[in-house]
Amino acid sequence: MPELPEVETTRRGIAPHLAGRHITSVIVRQRRLRWAIPKALERELPGQPVTAVERRAKYLLIRTPAGTAILHLGMSGSLRLLPADTPAGPHDHVDLVLEDGRCLRLTDPRRFGALLWTRRDPARHRLLAGLGPEPLGPEFDGALLHARSRGRRTPVKAFIMDSHVVVGVGNIYANEALFRAGIHPARAAGRIGRTRCDRLAQAIREVLAEAIAQGGTSLRDFVGSDGRPGYFRQTLAVYGRGGQPCPRCGHALREIRIAQRSTVYCPRCQH
Repeated sequence: MPELPEVETTRRGIAPHLAGRHITSVIVRQRRLRWAIPKALERELPGQPVTAVERRAKYLLIRTPAGTAILHLGMSGSLRLLPADTPAGPHDHVDLVLEDGRCLRLTDPRRFGALLWTRRDPARHRLLAGLGPEPLGPEFDGALLHARSRGRRTPVKAFIMDSHVVVGVGNIYANEALFRAGIHPARAAGRIGRTRCDRLAQAIREVLAEAIAQGGTSLRDFVGSDGRPGYFRQTLAVYGRGGQPCPRCGHALREIRIAQRSTVYCPRCQH
């Protein structure tokens, strides 16, 4: 699944091509994604200028004066900027046709993505209203992690992946941040002190910022909006490396499952 850095990479790739341009038409070939694409999007979006392309958690927000298109890439979705007359493939479900003769095309083989429409402030939409702060924003820090973790017996890895605590810390980056912070992923969140919460918050920020700078992770189902894969996977310290030597101490990394997700850690460096 594309994680926050991949979504942010996509946003940065498409925003300069959409902002300030009008959407002339919407072509829906397959309405049945995770939720049905609302017909109001086809009625109300054409003719509108794109005022901004933003991101909230893993959702892309295409803002116009009439409303906001809320787009989620799901498990396998991707976006391309193409000439509008480019023949559509079997998994090319939606085109947002632009005034310059190009289109923003949504491809989603598994159809777990979403394209919704709201006339209200998107922050009040049911999918966004209960989300926690952005990990790279000013509201997120060790004090917030410490306050929200008190009394929690949940493994810290599951805790930081909870979008009500902080958004966008997916499985890959949770593994990496906990390794950098020296925290065992199965440790109860409520047993982590303030100093270590500070260290963990900083590690989350660093890992995500580096991933964004390097174009996201080279996942099988994701390619950047310009057609180039991301390269952050080349610098992953622990994720996908169970049984290999720890890059810090040389001890064999261990792999377990927490909340049904693969979890790799160093039993010497993480406590």
